[in-house]
Amino acid sequence: MITQLGRMLSFPFLVLPFLFPLIVSAQASAENSKNELVILNWSEYIDPDLINKFEHQYNAKISEIFYESGAARDDMMVSTDASGIDIVVVNGIVISDYKEAGWLEPISAQKIPNLRHIMPRMRNAFADAETHAVPYFYGDVGIAYRKDLVKEAPESWMDMFQPEPYLHGKISMTSDVRDVFGAALKALGYSLNSDDPEEHEAAANLLKKQKPYVKTYNYLTLDRESALVKGDDIAMALFYSGDAIMVGQYNDNIDYVAPKEGSYIWIDYMTVMKKSDNKQLAFDFINFLNEPDNAAQLAEYVYYATPNKAAKKLLSAEILNNKIIYPPAEILGKSEFYRELPIDVLKIRNTAMSELLQ
Repeated sequence: MITQLGRMLSFPFLVLPFLFPLIVSAQASAENSKNELVILNWSEYIDPDLINKFEHQYNAKISEIFYESGAARDDMMVSTDASGIDIVVVNGIVISDYKEAGWLEPISAQKIPNLRHIMPRMRNAFADAETHAVPYFYGDVGIAYRKDLVKEAPESWMDMFQPEPYLHGKISMTSDVRDVFGAALKALGYSLNSDDPEEHEAAANLLKKQKPYVKTYNYLTLDRESALVKGDDIAMALFYSGDAIMVGQYNDNIDYVAPKEGSYIWIDYMTVMKKSDNKQLAFDFINFLNEPDNAAQLAEYVYYATPNKAAKKLLSAEILNNKIIYPPAEILGKSEFYRELPIDVLKIRNTAMSELLQ
């Protein structure tokens, strides 16, 4: 079953033994409390004040398990068959696969009344999203860099893939195969949803040539200890837009650019697990986060664009006018959503990514 699901989700199955204690702990905790939610999420992606507010209002407890890449999250889901988790934050491209795996509980306006505040185009941007997921945030991926360490501001993806000699060994990428290949394809002038094996081979070769210049394929932390904040080892990084703003709080020299070739627009969704013992509490939590005041507070905390149209009206001018959060139309026009790809190109991606991570 694991092998079949691994193929369905289009990533190489990796055994992550260090995750099992977390899952076991979550399962035991869930069994001990019928009013506890376990959330699988990116780090720093929910305002702790909102968690505290919900816990007090609902006499509940929220525990989070963090992942650092979509592949790590998918591996965890396969290895546990989605047990011991109530809510999972996912990118839109995997919703259909998660549904087919039997992991997702259907959602509706009856279960989550505040769905009425969500932009319709965000609800149906991906297959099965409208019936099995709730849009959480959206944004793009680009280049975060240190203005004091980079002589000329990057404009193109090639500035990262073919960096100047003084930046060799100062580049940070990520282990997320979609993000890495998406950037490489865009750098070469191709669609990130290309189904041409030759274009993918070209992107794989570009990534191989870049490898000697890359310091790490681990996504950087978002606190004051971040390597981008310190600047000793990293001067330029593949980064999510809102994360660049977050780490920029710790160092004014951090800036961000959406490359001229365009980027990829992602949407993260909250999903409720079919095996959850606390489905109603999970629905209550997602509904709570989509109360306009709460959704606005959340957007101000994470620095990403909210799909909640009622909350957007409550945001500060600083957020609404920020071109990192809401990119210019010319950049958006060159950007794309991820789409499903044929098995042959996925094999090229996964093989190349495995080699990069060795």
